[in-house]
Amino acid sequence: MNTAPAPRAALNRSAAYASISLATALVVIKGWAAWSTGSTAMLGSLADTVLDLVSSIATLAGVWVAGQPADANHRFGHGKAEALSAMFQVILIGFSALALGEHAIQQLLAGERTRAAGGGIVVSAVAIVGTLALLAWQRHVIRRTGSLAITTDHMHYQADLLVNIAVIAALVLDQFGGIAHADPLFGLCIAGWLAWGAWKASDEAMTQLMDREWPAEKKARFITVLGRHPELRGVHDLRTRTSGNRDFAQFHVWVDGRMSVTEAHRVMDEIEDKLLAEFPDVEMLIHPDPEGHVDERGIAARDVLRDTP
Repeated sequence: MNTAPAPRAALNRSAAYASISLATALVVIKGWAAWSTGSTAMLGSLADTVLDLVSSIATLAGVWVAGQPADANHRFGHGKAEALSAMFQVILIGFSALALGEHAIQQLLAGERTRAAGGGIVVSAVAIVGTLALLAWQRHVIRRTGSLAITTDHMHYQADLLVNIAVIAALVLDQFGGIAHADPLFGLCIAGWLAWGAWKASDEAMTQLMDREWPAEKKARFITVLGRHPELRGVHDLRTRTSGNRDFAQFHVWVDGRMSVTEAHRVMDEIEDKLLAEFPDVEMLIHPDPEGHVDERGIAARDVLRDTP
């Protein structure tokens, strides 16, 4: 359930501040652990956390800009700042995965071993506890705000759990199991996981930046609610998009051509009220047409109430 704009912006900022604080602390202790163990898996975990710190700062910038009200130059608001922040994070994760993969391959070919395990295991365990606490708060914020930037940051820290578990496994197998190639192999797995996470995170950001239509299920629900008004004769040229945590919809409706402007306005208000009850964060633009009147061609001329593809 989404909250009002001001509390929503404050919640998003609180999640961003929390992730920055955790990432800063983890960079310090993981830097020491990577230096003391010589572990590629730990180095990968450090690289991931450094990127988490940078991306969390980008998240804070994104949610701060997105939380600004619409102005004369941005009449639709600043919601796409969240998608831009998410894409920036995706690019960072991609570069991190490439660099880590290269380092792991070099270590694998050289046959290098880690120097110690105890410190790295303790650091990874501490990181797991801190990450679990952050994820719990982020989930709370996402349920209340639906923020894309916080959602992308949340995906990073979900991956961090697996990364830290992988580091512990790599150190244990290398130092106590005598498996010489465990550390670089786990490093390669972490690099692959980071690359896959970047690919998944890019999809929603690109969807918003390219003004893609809503998912079919969501659009179908919108049309169902829209069609409940008894004086509505049809709907065409329905266009939808999402920007940040705001949805936008515009469409033409057919009404009795004998209606006065006042009556048509009443019907538009009633339609809008019904839709807002089900979709509270949608900004709508409704254009009334006399029944049967169509200026559009192709898909825009289709009556979505009766001819949904």
